[in-house]
Amino acid sequence: MTTTEPRASRDTTLPATAGAARDRVRDLLHTTGRAPPSRAVVDDILLVVSELLTNAYRHGGGLTGFTAHLVDGALVVCVTDASPVIPRTRTDSHPTAPGGFGWSLIRQLSRQVTITPLGSGKTIQVVLSTTDQRA
Repeated sequence: MTTTEPRASRDTTLPATAGAARDRVRDLLHTTGRAPPSRAVVDDILLVVSELLTNAYRHGGGLTGFTAHLVDGALVVCVTDASPVIPRTRTDSHPTAPGGFGWSLIRQLSRQVTITPLGSGKTIQVVLSTTDQRA
């Protein structure tokens, strides 16, 4: 197994929107010196990033930390918010109720999800494959 030097996003400011976070991650994926991941893989990664940021802003009391870095064929994204409440999968079955599907998408598309409680919030770390595992 080859170990590669981790490559992180150079921007340390907090993204103000999910779109800004997606742009940062897209740039990171396309500046590795290697061929970028397939469009399907990039789309899945950007969906997870978007859901994480949206949840932090909508349900987590605001974003307090964001990092993204590449290591050994994976993208590791950490999102910290101000709420200690752990996300949960929607359990109601009302098909017309809006929202509630982001957390299950995050869990389904991520290789690994780790939640670390903090004194006044939490960090959610996801590990996402940068290669097409469906092929």
